[in-house]
Amino acid sequence: MVALTFDDGPTKHQTKEILKVLDEAEIKATFYLVGKSIEENIQETKNIIDKGHEIGNHSYTHQRMVLKSYSFVAEELEKTNELITQAGYREEIRFRPPYGKKLFALPYYLNNKNITTVTWDVEPETYLDKNASASDISEYVVQNTKPGSIILLHVMFKSRVNSLAAVPLIVQQLRDKGYRFVTVSDLIGNSA
Repeated sequence: MVALTFDDGPTKHQTKEILKVLDEAEIKATFYLVGKSIEENIQETKNIIDKGHEIGNHSYTHQRMVLKSYSFVAEELEKTNELITQAGYREEIRFRPPYGKKLFALPYYLNNKNITTVTWDVEPETYLDKNASASDISEYVVQNTKPGSIILLHVMFKSRVNSLAAVPLIVQQLRDKGYRFVTVSDLIGNSA
């Protein structure tokens, strides 16, 4: 099992596109959404929920959560959780720190509130050239995925069109290797 995750957004056009790709592949994914983008694109958030995908909190403003006050961290997470709930999501909301960074106040807050932090182990966009092709991206993901991997892609912006185009390739190639796609919650539940 592996989990396919998407950070940032939602956005008007790209949310529709990735939901179409996931429908065609018949898989559920996990979306880590930014609160400010949820406010601007509430219908797209509802569409993600209506399609049965998992939603996580990716902060309200997507600022690095390093050397921030406890009150700043609390506001970023609580405001975003409230927006996710207002959109109709009723499951546990896990958190993914922007840029994967967490120091001092953030871990303290997460521990106090018993919030699970989810990172990743496969993220091609950090290691490949910004203009990497869809096949380059999928090749990187397939080569670096192992059972239990959490794959991170950014598909919510037009500048990431190749990442979006890579998703069907990734799904097919990993399925050919015997992998099954699940949400992060399912992955965590099966590893416990």
